[in-house]
Amino acid sequence: MRHALAEYPWERPLGAREVGDGQTEFRVWAPRAHSISLLLGQDEREVELRDAGYGVYETVVPTPAGTDYRFLVDGTRRPDPCSRWQPAGLRGPSRVLGRSPGLRGRSGALSPHELVIYELHVGAFTDEGTFEAAAAHLRELAQLGITAIEIMPVAEFPGVHGWGYDGVYISAAHSAYGGPAGLAALVEAAHQAGLGVILDVVYNHVGASGAAALDAFGPYFTDSYQTPWGRAINFDDADCDPVREWVLQSATEWIADFGIDGLRLDAIHAIFDSSAEHIVAALARRVHEVDPHALVIAESGLNDPRVVRPVHPSEEFERPVQGGRARGGAADGRSGGYGCDAAWADDFHHALRALLTGEREGYYAEFGAVSQLAKAWHRPHVHDGGYSSFRRRRFGAPAGDVAPERFVVFSQDHDQVGNRAYGDRMPASARPLAAFCVLLAPFVPLLFMGEEYGEPAPFQFFSDHIDEQIADATREGRRREFAAFAKFDEEIPDPQAPETFARSKLTRRRDPELARLYGELLAARRRLPRGDADEIELDERAGWLRVRRGGFELACNFAADARRVPCEGAAVALSTHGTPRVEDGHVALAPLSGALIQ
Repeated sequence: MRHALAEYPWERPLGAREVGDGQTEFRVWAPRAHSISLLLGQDEREVELRDAGYGVYETVVPTPAGTDYRFLVDGTRRPDPCSRWQPAGLRGPSRVLGRSPGLRGRSGALSPHELVIYELHVGAFTDEGTFEAAAAHLRELAQLGITAIEIMPVAEFPGVHGWGYDGVYISAAHSAYGGPAGLAALVEAAHQAGLGVILDVVYNHVGASGAAALDAFGPYFTDSYQTPWGRAINFDDADCDPVREWVLQSATEWIADFGIDGLRLDAIHAIFDSSAEHIVAALARRVHEVDPHALVIAESGLNDPRVVRPVHPSEEFERPVQGGRARGGAADGRSGGYGCDAAWADDFHHALRALLTGEREGYYAEFGAVSQLAKAWHRPHVHDGGYSSFRRRRFGAPAGDVAPERFVVFSQDHDQVGNRAYGDRMPASARPLAAFCVLLAPFVPLLFMGEEYGEPAPFQFFSDHIDEQIADATREGRRREFAAFAKFDEEIPDPQAPETFARSKLTRRRDPELARLYGELLAARRRLPRGDADEIELDERAGWLRVRRGGFELACNFAADARRVPCEGAAVALSTHGTPRVEDGHVALAPLSGALIQ
């Protein structure tokens, strides 16, 4: 292991881990502590820690897996910042996690060309809201054509239910979902069903309920920056190296110990780092060292292709070329990238939703033209360096050198549904054409749980904060967020109310026609050639778009009336509505419909 040759003590594994013969090593970084010791077991036997230098304290003691422990920091009991198990929640003791047979390695690589991602929230996916209950539904997803599930964050967060983006113990699987053993079992069940597992992780901030506990140990945060959700993590200020290692070890542990196939990095635009090696690049490097096939997918709100470009020009980077694909360095000699495998692409969603629904509030004000979706079909950066009236500045950069399978696109996800005032999903009339565009695009498609059969339940913003002050601030912030939008007919749902969480659970009431369409689209996707669209044609005024991919044509009508869309093929392979006729070099499409022609 790389840590055997560590130059500094924080580079060796932090936290608690078995080292053999019933011995457990405890290592903690606590430069702010005037006094620190280890408390073991229910009787809290106090154990002295050795000063290893640079604020790191350590000991090796006979301790079996399953033993509870805390650190006594200046007289106050604190969980381990590197805890991998919080059985009693955020404020309870940490627990030593053993390497049980359930924590086994991965079972193969995910192919970006075949990747179809299904995003799910463990708590809302089933009535039980556990890892175990979620596992029972995996085979039906694999049979549909899904190749990987993406689990919304499970790092220990306040309370029982919540979105997970306010996690505190970044390496501990949420106790209310089933803890680390439950997660390991879910991963194993997914692999047995032929599915990969991608885990959503949050390394830009921690939940406010745990900030004071981490602060007691050391400078985990910096005052040089601020995120929209809380204090920024210290990635480039004084004493940042152990903080960086805290995150990097967390990322690699999910891959190495739980068999996770990839990570989705939340909001990396809110990660501030002026270091020579950006923490996202360091994370991608370290994850790929553990498993070269593991995926690192970034959510970046900056439309910056640097996220997926290689770190060095000499590194191989698959990119599209006329008539096929080539491998080589970054186009035009560009480098200095982060080396992530893919990035979420919000612009594709915005262009599609605005076109399908006519919405023009907030950031949708800049979207709604067929030409924008046509541009997104080439590369999903609609904003690629031009002026953004919403931001009142230039935004984004061109990504023509980036292969299409390095972008993840969607018509629904937790943000674009759950951050709406009422958590309402895509309107029923728009769902078939939305699915047609997402699933037949050359990018990696992501489905949000339930959309594959027309789930009627909303997905609302819910939380279970254990600190009343934070709960009140969350309620107030949610109300303020929508104050600038159009008037609403009813009160914004209270995030803390149990019924807000309850109404967000899947009902599994199916729209049979929509479910059939998703199955057909996923099957058709596997027949389409890889790589860029060969031709994109549109009529802005008439509201239609035609995309040619190899021997197939995708004809889309975004108008409120029927349209005749030109095509070269003679047969309709599938359609979103009925059986459209092809005659005189045109296909007759109903409003908000699409057809695949060959």
